[in-house]
Amino acid sequence: MKTVLPLGAAGDLATAGGKGASLARLVGAGMPVPGGFVVTTGAYRAFTAAFRDEMLEAAAAGDDARIAGLFAAHDLPADLADDIRAGYAALGDGVPVAVRSSATAEDLPDLSFAGQQDTYLNVRGDTLLDAVKRCWASLWNPRAIAYRDRNRVPHADVALAVVVQELVDADAAGVLFTADPVTGARGETVINAAWGLGEAVVGGHVTPDTVVVSEGKVTRSRTGDKAVMTVRTGDGTRERPVPAELRRAPVLDERQAVELAALGQQAEKLYGTPMDVEWARRDGAFVILQARPITALGRQHEEWNDSLKGDYLWTAGNLGEAIPDVMTPVTWSFVRLFIAEAMSASTIPGFDLVGNIGGRFYMNLSIAFSVARAFGLRSRRSALEQVFGRVPAGLDVPMLDASRWELLRRVLPVAVQVRRRVRRNLRGMRAFLAASPQRAGELRARIAAISDPAELAGLADREILPYLVTACRTLEAAGRQGGATLVLTRVRLTKMAGETDAEAMLTGANADGELASLGLLVGLGRVAAGQLSREEFARRHGHRGPHEFELSAPRPGEDPAWLDAQLAGLRELPDDPETLLERQREAAEAAWDRFARRHPRRVAGMRRRVRRWNAVVRDREAARSEVVRAFWVLRAYVLRAGELTGHGDALFFLEREEIAAVLRGDTAPLAEVPVRRATYERYAALPAYPALIVGRFDPVRWAADPDRRADLYDARGGVPPEDTVTGFPGAPGVVEGVARLIGRPEDGDRLRPGEILVTTLTNVGWTPLFPRAAAVVTDMGAPLSHASIVARELGIPAVVGTGNATMRLRDGDRVRVDGERGTVEVLG
Repeated sequence: MKTVLPLGAAGDLATAGGKGASLARLVGAGMPVPGGFVVTTGAYRAFTAAFRDEMLEAAAAGDDARIAGLFAAHDLPADLADDIRAGYAALGDGVPVAVRSSATAEDLPDLSFAGQQDTYLNVRGDTLLDAVKRCWASLWNPRAIAYRDRNRVPHADVALAVVVQELVDADAAGVLFTADPVTGARGETVINAAWGLGEAVVGGHVTPDTVVVSEGKVTRSRTGDKAVMTVRTGDGTRERPVPAELRRAPVLDERQAVELAALGQQAEKLYGTPMDVEWARRDGAFVILQARPITALGRQHEEWNDSLKGDYLWTAGNLGEAIPDVMTPVTWSFVRLFIAEAMSASTIPGFDLVGNIGGRFYMNLSIAFSVARAFGLRSRRSALEQVFGRVPAGLDVPMLDASRWELLRRVLPVAVQVRRRVRRNLRGMRAFLAASPQRAGELRARIAAISDPAELAGLADREILPYLVTACRTLEAAGRQGGATLVLTRVRLTKMAGETDAEAMLTGANADGELASLGLLVGLGRVAAGQLSREEFARRHGHRGPHEFELSAPRPGEDPAWLDAQLAGLRELPDDPETLLERQREAAEAAWDRFARRHPRRVAGMRRRVRRWNAVVRDREAARSEVVRAFWVLRAYVLRAGELTGHGDALFFLEREEIAAVLRGDTAPLAEVPVRRATYERYAALPAYPALIVGRFDPVRWAADPDRRADLYDARGGVPPEDTVTGFPGAPGVVEGVARLIGRPEDGDRLRPGEILVTTLTNVGWTPLFPRAAAVVTDMGAPLSHASIVARELGIPAVVGTGNATMRLRDGDRVRVDGERGTVEVLG
């Protein structure tokens, strides 16, 4: 373990803390930074290991004196002391240094922690060792503890590195901000300057000069009455009166102010955000002492929030499970086209079927409920829940502001048009599904070969967009060919055979032709068995993944390391996917035998109905897979557009029409990129929003609420949260085991074979984890969702659409999952 590192090689936040990592970044960029070194967080942890528990106990009790005593009572290990002395000696003989804290929760984009720990100036010789210890101890002073508590930073998560840096004997110093910290105005650098060391400015002991620089010139300035200055002494620092002739004299002339502002802009460019920079001047030359993002400065943002359009019930279920991420603007623009072509039957002119709430995809369930009521469907709630997931009992669903006759007048013409379109597109469905993989491969190859931006725009108009539209219309046709088959078959079979046998009898979607939802998993098994090459796997299944609609996200087919990791996971399994599928086929036949004994005259008809069910499921999933493949083509198009125009990933923050304009030479849309990128990053930093939203929702305020709910947000107050964990029976079976809460499939290696997977939602990208799980429990989902279909085919017990599993269950709980009753119980 490295305990001392030169400042230029100080490493990352975890090793060097915020200040150390920032200074290392400045040094690496060639900026003028005084020499020094970092005593790493590893040294801190090694030193405090013997009394860490006692220290955390004292912090919880607010006993900072006890903590200070613990640090004072322990000596630095001899090897660590030697390393610090060696680092100091490398700076020169008896060089005075500044000893500053560098916490792992410091100088971050949203939390600076400035001034919370202690700084020691003009330290020399063996007093350095004591200064390092005292700096470490200051992580636990009352103001630092209170700051962490206020910002919900766990005490156990922080560690402190120490920056030891040559103390510049400055004749002037101060701070600068590369954006106005009061007004937030970009394009202005605000400089505070005073005589002597910078502590007088930072500590607020003097009224500094203020100089504002914009576009390479001073636009305004004010000279302060600088009464005191901090200077170096033989044993530290102290304040002295400023000589009379300097009190009201400007510290910087215009040339120096412009030079200093340019250093600030260099730091802002390096970090990509407005910066707060501490600087010093010695013998006419400027140096940077530290730099951090301006945390109090709000970045410019747009508001992506369709919940503000009215009082509706929005759901992230169903299609939202396939689009789980905050979307970049280009993804959202293509998703809107997808919805217009694939779900036109669900639209009502004048109302938005889907919305973008804080960058995330939601569907407007108020439309479906209003239409069902207009048509007099008494069981509308139950039928809709089969598709979109549970709506809490007692929740009053807001309806559209339109009369029954108005709704019928708007809906019926659309329904007639869609019926005709579905019949037409069904005729070409088989041919499209067969040809689509090769067509996608050809388009991606042609995109890669194009060298002229305008030619790429033309290809998009002529072939890429029509290919996407055809894929979307094929999905619409595939999903609607069976009418109510998907919902009614399951309901009828359950009444006749019971939940357990009905779920077993419904399996087989993967039997008469590959089910696309299982393609990723089955393909992996075949690669592991040597039956399928890696190249063929990428061609067939490389477009599928957990983020398959997001155009900025790489696909598994682009990442050989992804395939390696999945194959390694398969080797840990007691049974391969084919074994699980065969076992479930045997269970299905046994269930059919029992059904035949109870209902001998109904077997043939029910088998026809279930075969129809499986065919519709297969077609729907195959068509969805080809839509996703089309989105892979769109990703290739946007990436190539970025390469040809030289604007790279900036194009992910444009809409599709804007990308076409940029390809044809219009750069005006690029002006929107910085604000949209900032908006995307702001929303992406928030936790996933509730599965159901009623009314106007503010994602940022919700995320800041310690009592927030992940199942439901109701601006009206809503129904109380449920204490029990219940949902739809996704696949039958009773299992006891350890609950493992997994937030992303990328963290799936935390799930050990035989544990119970508990998560917010699943989609195709989660499928490789299923054989590892003894059972699956999800917040979102319905009997026709991905988790239910895949769990049913593999014979893995599942409870889906609980709404609150990730709220009520803790990682490591021992639980009982009953996939027949749809319950999850925490065991003692």
